[in-house]
Amino acid sequence: MKIEEYLDTLPENVLNGEDVQLPEKSFREIFKFVDLGKNDIFYHLGCGDEKGIEIAIKEFNVKKAVGIDNNLKKIEKAKKNLEEKNIQGDFIYQNIKESKISDATVILFWFTDEDLINDMLKKFEELNSETKIITIWGPLPNTIPDKVDFPYILNKTPFKNAQNMQEQVLAIFGVKCVDFVTAWEFAERYTKAIGTPEIKNDRFLTIIQTLVIWINAKKLGVACGDEIPESIQTYIKLMKMNFDIDFEYLLGE
Repeated sequence: MKIEEYLDTLPENVLNGEDVQLPEKSFREIFKFVDLGKNDIFYHLGCGDEKGIEIAIKEFNVKKAVGIDNNLKKIEKAKKNLEEKNIQGDFIYQNIKESKISDATVILFWFTDEDLINDMLKKFEELNSETKIITIWGPLPNTIPDKVDFPYILNKTPFKNAQNMQEQVLAIFGVKCVDFVTAWEFAERYTKAIGTPEIKNDRFLTIIQTLVIWINAKKLGVACGDEIPESIQTYIKLMKMNFDIDFEYLLGE
């Protein structure tokens, strides 16, 4: 099966922020990363449950915290859970493209849909100066981040435009091109960042992430060298032979 078909079979799609609920440790890491504090108005776009809002209020003492999601059941449950704890957070059932976020100082935005990202990028560009946008795994398109602790990436408004893909890769990965070692290192960081103690196949997920990072780099022209590294070839064959997961077709596009 193609890799996209395999990912669709997962209970939680590890590559898609829409389907993955971040563990509490990740929220704490993110909030420390952006220096979240008492003067901030925090928005979690695609919040899922209430955990991020709860931690922002209770542990980081934000002025205001708002969770927005287009899943009504999740929003209703999040509201109920916070009410039972007597915590004053706001939850809105809404498509994030229609959301009013003009008062935000910090926004957590973790999506992979390109059309949605481009629509929201226009919305973000209208925000107040110095508004912080945190993404996970992928940067905002054509931008140079202000701060990186991969997989957490921070952009401040107004955004700094990247002149080319190489400039963006250098800002995110600290290298001019992506080789196997770089792909593995950052895939492992991502898996550990969003993983939970219950995850037993973290190495398997790291291999998948490594292949995705390197193949994307190859397609974008920022992989090191013209040849496919031996390690990449080995893992592609391993995935095909042992798990019937096909990556080879991606190299031919």
